[in-house]
Amino acid sequence: MTALALIDGNSFYCSCERVFDPKLERRPVIVLSNNDGCAVARTSEAKALGIKMGHPMFQIRDLCRQNNVAVFSSNYALYGDMSRRMNSVYQGFSPDIEIYSIDESFLDVTHVRPGERTAWASDLRATTRQWTGIPTCVGIGPTKTLAKLANKAAKALPAGVLDLTDECVRAEVMAKFPIGDVWGIGRASQEKLAHLGIEFAGQLRDMDPKLARQLMTVVGEKTIHELNGIPCVGLETVAPQRKGCAVTRSFGERVIHKSQMEQAVAGYATRLGEKLRRHGLATDHVTVFMHTSPFADDPQRSVSMTVDIPEATNDSLTLIKAARRAVDALWKPGFRYSKAGIITQDLVPPAERQRALFDAMDHDKAAKVTAAMDEANRRWGRATVVPAATMGGPRKQQTFTTKFDMRSPRFTTRWDELPRC
Repeated sequence: MTALALIDGNSFYCSCERVFDPKLERRPVIVLSNNDGCAVARTSEAKALGIKMGHPMFQIRDLCRQNNVAVFSSNYALYGDMSRRMNSVYQGFSPDIEIYSIDESFLDVTHVRPGERTAWASDLRATTRQWTGIPTCVGIGPTKTLAKLANKAAKALPAGVLDLTDECVRAEVMAKFPIGDVWGIGRASQEKLAHLGIEFAGQLRDMDPKLARQLMTVVGEKTIHELNGIPCVGLETVAPQRKGCAVTRSFGERVIHKSQMEQAVAGYATRLGEKLRRHGLATDHVTVFMHTSPFADDPQRSVSMTVDIPEATNDSLTLIKAARRAVDALWKPGFRYSKAGIITQDLVPPAERQRALFDAMDHDKAAKVTAAMDEANRRWGRATVVPAATMGGPRKQQTFTTKFDMRSPRFTTRWDELPRC
């Protein structure tokens, strides 16, 4: 029988901060979203103070100060590198791994004997903690949904490990497991199930799959099968080709000048090109949007525009030109814009792009320029070499960029920010 394990980092962002500052152990810690807006990660100590996921910082600032809560801006460079290190550890324990998110991975454990899986999981946790410093929990089950369920339940256990491949153990746990914590059951589905008197995973498991499909589409039907140990979602050891890509940011300060918006969007288009090249994809259109803050008393405006490109490309300079055409068409003065972004869909490999009859692009020349820029940024750090359109002119700084006022050093990815004794 197939067996899958789900391992995830406990309060992952906060745990990454604790790895490099032992004084944070047992102290409440939270990590904030972009622009230091709201709490997106909390330790158990912070949760005990009543700090909720998504709690705006301005509402809990006094609470944090009174209770000595350590508050950090998001440090994505650090978190991403720590995630990479954790998955390197996992590769020594399983032949097949699916990286599900920055802090979660599914591992195939079919090769481990049923009676030895709990010990295997404990060894995995201990090795990950020793080699990376990150505490984890491991859930094991015959399907992804049951592995997720086991992982959630394991967080309440001192050992941090739970194996649900045994039907008797599975039935006991599911009898008291809330349906709101079942993978794939959202708030709307939870309300529908509540009307039927279904509150726990065990009751959901016994539901008629056809009725589940009527109430919750095919996703609900698959969830019923998975809870019964019938796999419906396989392990994706090779990441599927991306269908879309987006680069969006909230501004640290309101944007009121067109030149600022052009500079910001040019930066987003540059980043979009980097992402497309890294994944070996190209696009023949971009959609640019900009809007004001719905929470402000300022005049409101939200607009977007799609610009077509003659040939699918991942050249940052071409994407910048298309994005700035959208800004020219969309811009209207008198508004205080709080966010903008660039989005694209229907991505294709460059080899499959259709050539333009007129205005054909010089792909070889563009490829040489972007390759040189990517190599310089890889060797000396991101944004070492950038298109001039992303700059505000000589010695001008981007005052509207995302704020990270409380970001810790990027300990593992920057030479000048390495930990010091």
